[in-house]
This record gives sequence, C-alpha cells and structure tokens, in this order.
Amino acid sequence: MNAQEYETRFSLNPYHFGIAIAYNTSDLRVTFSDQFINHDSVMVVESTNGPGFNLGIITNMRLGKYFDLRFVPSLSFAEKKLNYTYRDENTSFQTLESLYLDLPFDIKFKSAAYKDMKVYVLAGVKYAYDFSSNADARNAEGLVKINANDLAINCGFGFEIYFPYFIFSPEIKLSNGILNLHATDPLLQESYVMDKLFSRTLLFTIHIEG
Repeated sequence: MNAQEYETRFSLNPYHFGIAIAYNTSDLRVTFSDQFINHDSVMVVESTNGPGFNLGIITNMRLGKYFDLRFVPSLSFAEKKLNYTYRDENTSFQTLESLYLDLPFDIKFKSAAYKDMKVYVLAGVKYAYDFSSNADARNAEGLVKINANDLAINCGFGFEIYFPYFIFSPEIKLSNGILNLHATDPLLQESYVMDKLFSRTLLFTIHIEG
C-alpha cells in the first residue's frame, strides 16, 4: 500500500479516534512576593521535576488537507517538589502529587506525506482540574496549598507513521500554565515568601489512531 492509499484510509476521514499513552515530567515556575527579599528565614525556594504518566482518548476532526482539530481528554498522574533552603542552611521539601483531568484542544498542522510518514506541529490550550488539590483541605496545615483549576498553553511536534490498520504517532509537547496555582497562606513562611506558582509540563506521548 503506498502513501496515497494510507491517506485515503485514514487522513481523509472526517473523524478518527484512538488512544494516547504518555510519560510526563512536570515542575512549578516560582515567582516571589515582595516579602521574600526581607525575609530572614527562607532563603531559596525552587521546584524540581517529578515523573508521571497520562492515559487519554483521542478524537481527531479533519479541518482540511493540512489541518486537524484534536481533543484528547486524559487522566494525568504527576509529581513535583518544592524545595526550601533556610538561613541556617537546613533544607526541607514538599512533594506535590496530583491527579489531573486534562482537557486539551489543539490545532494540528501536518506536512504532505513522504512515503508513509508525515511531520506535524501543534498548538492549543488545556484546562486541567486537580482532584488532589489541597487548597480547601483542613488537614493541610504546614503545607503550601495548590489550587485545583489550571489553564495552560500547549505547543509541540510529532510524526504520523502510517501502517495498514492504524497510525502510530510519537509526539513531544510542552504545556505552560497561565493561572496562578498558589493559594497563599500568610501564616506559613514557605507560602508567605512566594507570590505565584505556574505549572510546566513536558509530555512524551505515543498515539495509536485508526
């Protein structure tokens, strides 16, 4: 089967569906409050990446020869850390484990087929809800609190590789949050010195579509 026959079977359909399996690594971008410079205890706050994975269902709508609209609702398991260094050089950390419902909408721009493969880029937006958010938890004293709702901008690239009965698509995508996730607690010094926290996630995804 040549490239044109592959496109006839898959790419020219107005809709097709599939599954997505991803490895993610995520952290938080930290901005500091005005009190950070004058604070006499917390000297450094930084976020480090943690591992996670995503499971999603693909709905792909063909908009034209080179453009698709994609909706990939997913469950995302993610982990990140906030690390603190104090004036006395002691350190501590807080592990943030999240279970997200991700609802990303992306526009996908594809190249013309070369043999049985296409290259594509994509961009879009994502709403995410964190079922593990501790912002309203009564038993989260002493912890920096994270809001449940997030909105992010996505961009990425990948390859469509056509097989007789499915499309195999490896993809890399970066997601940058634009909503402040920090639920400020003025009684907690680790929270007091921070102003805003923004999510940042890198996804390595395998799509199987048909």
